[in-house]
Amino acid sequence: MKNIVIAGAGKGIGLKTAELLQNQYNLFTVSRNNTPELSALRSSFYQINFTEDQLHLLKDLPENIDGLVYCPGSINLKPFNRLSTQDFLNDFNQNVFGAVALLQKLLPNLKRAESASVVLFSTVAAKLGMPFHASIATSKAALEGLAKSLAAELAPSKIRVNVIAPSLTETPLAASLLNTEEKKEASARRHPLQRIGNTNDMAQLVSFLLGDNSSWITGQVIGVDGGMGSLKT
Repeated sequence: MKNIVIAGAGKGIGLKTAELLQNQYNLFTVSRNNTPELSALRSSFYQINFTEDQLHLLKDLPENIDGLVYCPGSINLKPFNRLSTQDFLNDFNQNVFGAVALLQKLLPNLKRAESASVVLFSTVAAKLGMPFHASIATSKAALEGLAKSLAAELAPSKIRVNVIAPSLTETPLAASLLNTEEKKEASARRHPLQRIGNTNDMAQLVSFLLGDNSSWITGQVIGVDGGMGSLKT
C-alpha cells in the first residue's frame, strides 16, 4: 500500500481528503492541532505548526513516500493600504515557506518511490484579479511558480507536481465569509455554476492526482472554481 503524507489535515479540505483516502493508503497526517476527527482517522498523526521550526518532529516516516499533499492556507482579506509587511510575510510563511521546508525534508523519500505525486493548493485569485486579495494572491502565485519549477526539475525522478486552485469553498477557514444565508447566496451567484465549492470537490481531485490514472499530468494548475477563473456569464 502506498504511503501518503497530508499536511494541514486538521480541518477543511485536508481533513476531507484524509477521510476519503484513509482506506486506500497508509496515511501520515500533519496538523498544528489534534482534533477528535483526526483521532478517528486510520493514520499516523504528527502535531506540527508549519510557521514554526518544528519539522524535526516529523520522524519515523517510511523510506518511500508516494504522495504529499500540502493544504495549510490563509484568507487575509484587507484593502492594500491596510496590509502590513508582516501580513505578507505571514501569508508567505504559511503558503510558501512551509511547503518549501516540507518538500525539502521529504524529497529523499519522494525520490525513493517508484513514482510520486505532490499536490499543492493555490487560489483562483492568483489568476483572476480580485480586490482585497493582494497578500494571499501574491503568496499563492509564488506557490504556483514554485510548483511549475519543481515539476520540471523533478520530472526525471518521476515526481509529479500539480496545483489545485479553488474558488471560495465552504471550510472553517472561510466561515466568516459564509456565515449567513445571504452571504452564501451572494457568493454562489458570482460563480457561473451558481454554487460555492465544498471540500469533497477538492478531495476528489486530490485523490485523482495522487493515483495512477493521472500519471501523465504534471506542472498543471487546475481550477476547481465553478468556472469563475475562466468564464463570464
